[in-house]
Amino acid sequence: MLVKWIRCTVIDRRGFERGQRKWAGLPGEPGFRGQGGGWSRGRPQVAHVFAFWESRAFYDSFMARAHDRLAATQAGTYRDAQVRLFDHRFDVKMGFEPLFTGVDVVRIAHCKVREERVEHYALMQEKVWNPAMAGSPGMVRGLFGEAPGNEFLVMSMWQSEAERGKYRRERVERLLVRAQTEADVAALSGDVVQLEPSWTV
Repeated sequence: MLVKWIRCTVIDRRGFERGQRKWAGLPGEPGFRGQGGGWSRGRPQVAHVFAFWESRAFYDSFMARAHDRLAATQAGTYRDAQVRLFDHRFDVKMGFEPLFTGVDVVRIAHCKVREERVEHYALMQEKVWNPAMAGSPGMVRGLFGEAPGNEFLVMSMWQSEAERGKYRRERVERLLVRAQTEADVAALSGDVVQLEPSWTV
């Protein structure tokens, strides 16, 4: 599965949201699995959109045909768009589905990993971070994605920000030490996204 992550700064919120609803036609596209998104909790003008495709071939076909017509409805409503594609490597909790039901917030961690530490980083994600997140009552589903150039995306979907906050307070510092994350990661950025139900396709 291919994961597309779009982050942009919105300059016309009403126009952007109106355009976002136009993506409702996506389910008719071959290989399309789901899309959703919302606003950054820390930077209210930043929007995040996540789209899921069965494969790169289906995604490329869509980009060559229907994408520009749909995207035109949002022209001029945002700036600084950053688009990244990741291959789904494994689930953070068993049975990941590209659904946004039962979810209030999405946490994303975008990591650039030192080349000689990639295997260790992936192993720690699987053996240390995943069980900890999967065992947190408020965590619904998640995935670990990889892109060329030692780039990784960890996406976790939570019932609420309060549930995610409990996990962060109780476990994160201890897990960082155990997983030797500082030694693995050259750069880390992240965000917490408040989902907008009307954007879910």
